[in-house]
Amino acid sequence: MNLNDHLRSEGILLSDIIIEKLEAFAQILDEWNRVHNLTGARNTKEIYDNIVDSLYPLTFIDISKTLLDVGTGAGFPGLVLAIALPHTQVMLAEPLKKRVSFLKYAAIHLGLSNVKVEAKRVEMIEHAPFELITSRAVTNTGLLLELTKKISDEKTAYLFYKGSRVFEEVEKVQHQLSYDIVQKNQRNYLYIKGEQCS
Repeated sequence: MNLNDHLRSEGILLSDIIIEKLEAFAQILDEWNRVHNLTGARNTKEIYDNIVDSLYPLTFIDISKTLLDVGTGAGFPGLVLAIALPHTQVMLAEPLKKRVSFLKYAAIHLGLSNVKVEAKRVEMIEHAPFELITSRAVTNTGLLLELTKKISDEKTAYLFYKGSRVFEEVEKVQHQLSYDIVQKNQRNYLYIKGEQCS
């Protein structure tokens, strides 16, 4: 199954131009990964699986004008979302140098004028509140909310890509959250709505 068929089967409909950029991203990542070991995805099919995982929330979230991805790593989900959402300004926070180099190269190579890469830990970032903050496989929910409180406000929404621990993590968060957990295969997408969360 090619990438477009895979995405369509999940209800993710994207233009041909975006699909081409996603395929180009997969190719670049596959090449870099052989040398720099950026991700556990070992071939194009596994990279495609990660792309679909990154984009599946587009079927249920509100599209934001500004997005911060915490600990982007090899581009999941932040760079992939930036490709799919060309009108969203996306900041990628990633402290590891080899991953930063890859993200900057990929953004330039793919012509992503909506992407800014920050080689910093998220708590060091200074910026107006983001409309959406995303993160995959980075620390627990409570700590993520704490680390991003200076760059969020009551309108900020959060999208965290989680495993099975998400339920106990949400219970431990002190303040009231308005959230949904969307389950798909082994993934739990925690989507915290903007109004009540600060």
